Amino acid sequence: MRKKSDFYFKVVLVVLDILALLSAFTIAYILRISLDPRPFHVSINALDFITSIAMTLPLWIIMFYFFGLYDRESYTHPLRQFGRILLASVTGIMIMISVTFFTNTPLFPAKLVAVYATVIGFALLMVFRSTANIIRLRLLKRGLGARRVVIVGNCDLTHVLADFIENNPLTGFRVSGIVARAEFIPIELKSLRRSSLESALTRDKIDVIIQTDSKNVNNNYQLAQKHYLDFYQAPEFDGIMTTKHTIDIIDSVPLIHAHPTPLMGYGQIVKRVMDIVGGTIGIILASPIMLLVAIAVKISDPAGPILMHGKQQKRLTRYNRPFKVYKFRSHYAKFDGKTDEEVFQMVGKPELIEEYRKNGDKLDQDFRVTPVGRFIRRFSLDELPQLFNVLKGDISLVGPRALVPHELSAYDKKHVLLAVKSGLTGLAVVSGRRSISFEERRRIDLYYVQNWSLWLDITILLKTCLVIFQKDN
Repeated sequence: MRKKSDFYFKVVLVVLDILALLSAFTIAYILRISLDPRPFHVSINALDFITSIAMTLPLWIIMFYFFGLYDRESYTHPLRQFGRILLASVTGIMIMISVTFFTNTPLFPAKLVAVYATVIGFALLMVFRSTANIIRLRLLKRGLGARRVVIVGNCDLTHVLADFIENNPLTGFRVSGIVARAEFIPIELKSLRRSSLESALTRDKIDVIIQTDSKNVNNNYQLAQKHYLDFYQAPEFDGIMTTKHTIDIIDSVPLIHAHPTPLMGYGQIVKRVMDIVGGTIGIILASPIMLLVAIAVKISDPAGPILMHGKQQKRLTRYNRPFKVYKFRSHYAKFDGKTDEEVFQMVGKPELIEEYRKNGDKLDQDFRVTPVGRFIRRFSLDELPQLFNVLKGDISLVGPRALVPHELSAYDKKHVLLAVKSGLTGLAVVSGRRSISFEERRRIDLYYVQNWSLWLDITILLKTCLVIFQKDN
């Protein structure tokens, strides 16, 4: 069955990890001999050294397993895998050194062998695993190794999932059947509609069942067990989507305790420290650029201020607190201090406001923006002054997009977004930025609020540096 493709890939990763580790220790031994003429501290010949290392490899693989390096969430996310491999490599060498110290059993003929092995091992593990993942993704693009899925449920999420899976083969899934009413099925997938789950399991080869509503969940789960299939259930309410939840048991009844966000207590302190350090470094590094941008803004349109002001400056952050956002002015001075609706009314084009909102708060050719403004928006230079907002504590380096007051009244899940500080950048920025709709950006922001982690923030910051230089950012 195709669902075994994940198992086979994990076996490949284990083999590659063993080859990487053996190669790393062998190269480290050779480098020590080649680069340093001094004799070894402990006399160990090459064959004995490699043999002793080979005997420790099962322990390395077990350690990698506990570090999550064979979890799908790790090997499908390069940045997440990078951090785990780095930590695992250093930990493994430290354990070997500790064993040598406490048992007086020499494993390394010289200290530099351990240093070389750490660096080379990390590099080879990343190269081997990245190559394997690239091959895996290319096979998925060709439909090889994808798990065949049937989607069950009469709700909009069925349409969303089916359409996304169909157009994104890298998810590792392929839609083989849909049990839902016609209005919940994408037009191009109407032929995959099935009358019941039993019919789909009989007619199609299925590896996975995904249920998007709560109807007959128990029966469908029993069917999945009967046919040895994976079963996914979409949460009935957004709180379950957060990683910050615990299970409490009252009178043998398991209860899910869902927290609004992991950014409470310890997480809040860590994030603030990160903001202060990152904001300070950012201001120091960006000061020359901000000076040049300020001069360019003033020369291009001398009548207006360098920073935008007025109504456009007002934003909302955590706990519905208003603050003034610092941004370089990118529009003509005559539009300064006016809301989007007021500008379109002023130029006699009130009908554009609907198009503007539907298009994710943008126009393909925005008449309000100056030539310099287009350039600084292209590379997000207009947002650099917000580093001072970060230092002040108005916003964070990473978070949901700052809400404009008039948007707040129209958004029904604003209380979730306002549980944390807004961000200079965010998950929505690195997930498509202006190429995705307003509603999609909000859904991504909600996911971030409910699933925050320090590593997620670091990943977003690294990806932001890449996104701003992409053609369609």
